[in-house]
Order: sequence, then structure tokens, then C-alpha cells
Amino acid sequence: MPITEIPIFSMLRTRMHWHQERQKLLSENVANADTPGYQARDLKPLSFDDQLRQSTALRMAVTEPGHLAGAGADPAAASTKPVTPWEVSPDGNGVILEQQMTALAETQANYQMATELYRKQIGMLKTAIGSKSSS
Repeated sequence: MPITEIPIFSMLRTRMHWHQERQKLLSENVANADTPGYQARDLKPLSFDDQLRQSTALRMAVTEPGHLAGAGADPAAASTKPVTPWEVSPDGNGVILEQQMTALAETQANYQMATELYRKQIGMLKTAIGSKSSS
């Protein structure tokens, strides 16, 4: 079984991809902080139940090299939601830099936590198969 099919790795990979997409969206918000009428956006949070359901769902079997494997849900396609700003500037811009920087810091910390969990899981697999961990 490929490592990518192990549910914990699949969930962590989905989580890390969601954080990357959120980082891009929040960066767009910061870049448009001076654009009149621009409203900040954010990604809807990932649902743990949905992730669990997707990671344990049946997958199509690929028995020949020409078969398509099928793809799981793409977190990048997650819908965005408008952000309720703390205040709105006179030109209608709803980007509050402090709010965006707080969200960026939170996203970075959560991404680092997911990558550390991924690394720890790899270490556990190495221990289970008797390989020496180099971490």
C-alpha cells in the first residue's frame, strides 16, 4: 500500500494543502488592503467529519496502467466566505491588516503543526519496519 493511501497521511496532506490555499487567499487580502471597495475573504474551515469520510471512502481499483485512478476532493476547491471585518474604511475597503495578520500567523502555526505530525508519523512507520530514524 502506498503511503499516500494511509488515512492519517491523506488527512494531513489535505490539511496542509488547505493551509496553503488559505495563506494565498489571506495574502490577496493583504495585497488589496488599499483597494477601494475590496472585501476580505477566507476559506471555510475543513470539517473533520468530511475529511474522515473521504479518507475511508472506497477508491476505484486501478488494475491496468491506462486506468484513471480517480481523485479525491480538492481542498483548493473549497468555497470561500466573506470575512466580517472589525471595521470598514470610508472607501468601503473591509481589509483590516491586524485581522489578516492574526489569521496569517494562525495559519502558519497550524501548518507547522500538521507538518510536524506528518514527520512524526513517518518516524513511527520507520520504527515499525525496523529502520533507523534520522530525525
